Amino acid sequence: MSASIQWRKSSFSGGDGPECVELARSADINLIRESDEPHVVLATTPKRLAAFIAAAKAGGFDHLTP
Repeated sequence: MSASIQWRKSSFSGGDGPECVELARSADINLIRESDEPHVVLATTPKRLAAFIAAAKAGGFDHLTP
């Protein structure tokens, strides 16, 4: 992973603690990681990330949370 990648924390993450979701963009892919495991990075296309976010906003994953 390139050192020039600029990671951004989600505004819904837990402050400055280790439980933060971070996103970045590199070339034509979006990158996702958790700040407590920065070496584990998921890569996806902007179109697929947009579909995931839309589904999450619509409550499509609510059954997975306590």
